[in-house]
Amino acid sequence: MGKDVIIACDFKNTDETVKFLDRLTRIRDEVVRCDDITVGAGRPYVKIGMELFYAEGPVIVKKLKERGHKVFLDLKLHDIPNTVKKAMTVLGEYGVDMVNVHAAGGIEMMKAAKEGLMLGAARYADKPKLIAVTQLTSTDEATLRGQLLIDRPMAEVVRQYALNAKEAGLDGVVCSAFEAADIHEACGEDFLTVTPGIRFDTSSADDQKRVMTPAQAKEAGSDYIVVGRPVTAAEKPIDAYSRCREDFLGR
Repeated sequence: MGKDVIIACDFKNTDETVKFLDRLTRIRDEVVRCDDITVGAGRPYVKIGMELFYAEGPVIVKKLKERGHKVFLDLKLHDIPNTVKKAMTVLGEYGVDMVNVHAAGGIEMMKAAKEGLMLGAARYADKPKLIAVTQLTSTDEATLRGQLLIDRPMAEVVRQYALNAKEAGLDGVVCSAFEAADIHEACGEDFLTVTPGIRFDTSSADDQKRVMTPAQAKEAGSDYIVVGRPVTAAEKPIDAYSRCREDFLGR
């Protein structure tokens, strides 16, 4: 099972995204020699979220795939099973490497999502991973109980959502790094834990409430870390990205 650092490309448009990624892959006009990066020299795994996808549509996925990037399409589908199945069939046709739904949609919705995704991706040899969001890393215990009226501890809720995702045939979940070890214990080491909410010791938590450093996420058992502003808003993004890889992957 592979591990990697996924860069959250939360930009307004394709031009901003490509310009930033070029900064990650070039130093003084020389391509960075990073043969260990997942796809090609200097081509990091990237996440396309709602803002960028809604602005640009499928063209942004095509553009980044053509440039040699693996793509995690982070749209968090959550609707009735039939609607999600049809939407996932469309997303599967894009050739993405990972896509997600909200686990709160239930087991039948997640099963429908998997079925639709596999239909859409039928022509690809490498099938996309389907993962489920357990609880957002901006959600804390007070929000869980006071606003969502879920009167169970966060760890218990996340664990159950992960078990539901596994029963539905999904490949893993999006969770806080705090829950990664417990999820692996419940669902197996090959069940993926994709963890946002990653910050350096000196970084602001912004709107995240359950955060860890890359090194802490490694120790906690995360399989993939998703890193946004600590890299994309850094004065020297290449150095920040390199630090993430060194702290999380050891290279």
